[in-house]
Amino acid sequence: MTGLYICEILLGVLIFFAGSCIFSFLNVIVYRVPRHMSFVKGFSICPACGHRLGALDLIPIWSYILLRGKCRYCRTSIGSRDTWIEVLGGCAALFCAGYYGVSVLQGITAFLFLCVMTVVTFMDMDTMEIADGCWMFVLALSVMSFFVFPDITLGQRLTGMLCVSVPMLLLTVLIPGAFGGGDIKLMFACGAFLGWKLTVVSTVLGILFGGAYGVYLLAAKKKDKKGHFAFGPFLCAGMTIGWFCGMWLFDWYTGYLI
Repeated sequence: MTGLYICEILLGVLIFFAGSCIFSFLNVIVYRVPRHMSFVKGFSICPACGHRLGALDLIPIWSYILLRGKCRYCRTSIGSRDTWIEVLGGCAALFCAGYYGVSVLQGITAFLFLCVMTVVTFMDMDTMEIADGCWMFVLALSVMSFFVFPDITLGQRLTGMLCVSVPMLLLTVLIPGAFGGGDIKLMFACGAFLGWKLTVVSTVLGILFGGAYGVYLLAAKKKDKKGHFAFGPFLCAGMTIGWFCGMWLFDWYTGYLI
């Protein structure tokens, strides 16, 4: 039994490290895509001194700890956000592995969805824009999920594509600036992945989270009534919770109504 426990611990460490490596690459995407830089070519550099980073500077999490949050070459402090995203990636990988167990394809599909949600969240926070590649990737992932998660039928997926994105589009036409084009396209694609039930639950959660944040901004006088803030992160938070807890929330609410 001891040997089995050791194997499980080692497997957990490997899964965590793999997740942190993947999310480290997502940091590259978040940084480079808005700047119209290739995220598959070129070398990583220190943004302060421009020095090319070596392999020892790019080990997820550990490089930041060992270098004490500073560039090896110019000693400029490095923000910790990227490292926390890498930690998040490791935790996400472990969670998906534990949640789906031997259903490896389901775990991988869910993890890839979390990857996109992470990119959208931080890209939207940084630039107030969502790259088209994000919703396109989700749309492609939806094709894969049709076979991996057959419980979400084709009809539910097609309805999910329209049930939120169309009202958002109409509202934006009536009230310019109500939603960004990236938000609308994201919900169109995610509706195909989630199906209409989870899409509705996710949107409600996103609106609640975003509304609470908007109230906070107004109360703190950081925004006025005409101010804008990135709504994508709240939609992503809603869809993340909706994916794992949405059916329970949907059944609970509809049961309460009955």
